Amino acid sequence: MKNTGIVYLNEEPVGVISKINTEYVFRYNDEYFANPTKKAISLTLPKIQQEYRATELFPFFFNMLSEGVNKKLQCRQLKIDENDFFNLLLEIGNKEVIGAVYVKAKIDESRY
Repeated sequence: MKNTGIVYLNEEPVGVISKINTEYVFRYNDEYFANPTKKAISLTLPKIQQEYRATELFPFFFNMLSEGVNKKLQCRQLKIDENDFFNLLLEIGNKEVIGAVYVKAKIDESRY
């Protein structure tokens, strides 16, 4: 399974979200973080810190996911466990979300 996604704000890459074992990590890109004119992606992930770590998927990203019947259908079609929020985010995070922030799965090119 994939374990990293590139986070975009208005089509500009702003950071990376990863799942490392049981920990989630969101990290602003160096250039984006250093630029004071660039805004944070959310109030819960302010640019006062470059890296955030959590044992559960950050609420900001969790709220990008569908709920109820839509989530069940997406999981069934994509063959993803309904409790695998991270891989669901990587699969639908750039296709079926509303707003300026989206997530694209990062392809591990070292496998090719």
